[in-house]
Amino acid sequence: MPIQETETIWMDGELVPWKDANVHVLTHTLHYGTGIFEGIRGYKTKSGTSIFRLTDHMRRLHRSAKVVMMDLPYSVEQLVEATKETVRSNNLGEYPLLYIRPLAYYGYQEMGLNPLTSPVRVSIAAFPWGTYLGEEGVASGIRVKTSSWQRIDMNALPPQAKTSAGYLNSVLAKMEVLKAGYDEALFINPQGTVAEGPGENFFIVRDGVLITPSKVTAGLEGITRESVMTIAHDLGYEVREEAIARADAYLADEAFFTGTAAELTPIREIDDRVVGTGEPGAMTKKLQETFFAAARAEIETYREWCEFV
Repeated sequence: MPIQETETIWMDGELVPWKDANVHVLTHTLHYGTGIFEGIRGYKTKSGTSIFRLTDHMRRLHRSAKVVMMDLPYSVEQLVEATKETVRSNNLGEYPLLYIRPLAYYGYQEMGLNPLTSPVRVSIAAFPWGTYLGEEGVASGIRVKTSSWQRIDMNALPPQAKTSAGYLNSVLAKMEVLKAGYDEALFINPQGTVAEGPGENFFIVRDGVLITPSKVTAGLEGITRESVMTIAHDLGYEVREEAIARADAYLADEAFFTGTAAELTPIREIDDRVVGTGEPGAMTKKLQETFFAAARAEIETYREWCEFV
């Protein structure tokens, strides 16, 4: 999905014109993938632009930094305010759906595998960006294929750190299934059970129970994942975190992905096997409806998730 340019990007404490938001070709992270990032959604609401769980995203950015031993030069509070400043400066209030990309990376100074002597740079971009897996996908479900690429082992790259390097694994899987005619990939982990999508957490519904892989086997600890699990508990659904075998995914009554970009997207096929009836199921539709309402500040119970610009 093409990027729609806006006016400014926040870089290292100041707003710079979009076209001037550049880095040197010898920037360390460009060569070695030593960056960390977040993806955050902004929504147009009746009370103005709201950024969904902004503080939680910036806390996770700091957790990622700790895992990879990067000293961020800005606090969570400073990054929250910088994000709001970026959205305000670009006059994005008229757009129904925004995407915000904070990135922390090692800049230009040293070559070689040790990044610790290079300066840590931080940028925040915000721009209009529609539904990641398509409006039709959100409404009717998507076709998913298990990737031949295995999800990276937790002792090879830490899944709880959202790193630039780790997403090459996701890029390879995404390209593979797109070329095969599918909408999205599904990863199997080194233990042989279902992990997640390239940029999404995975859920199934079986006999009225909502099941998702545990944080140990799933990959990234998704903020949208946690939000949907909270909503499901509040609606009275039983929620379990447990291993999901590949065949169990085929036999699910319902299935869906969650993620900042994907939001809550139903899955209608996995490896050419129809999930349930082939249409979004009752629990999926109820969770989706409630999640979208919560993200747009329409439910008082979840109002604290909405941070207004």
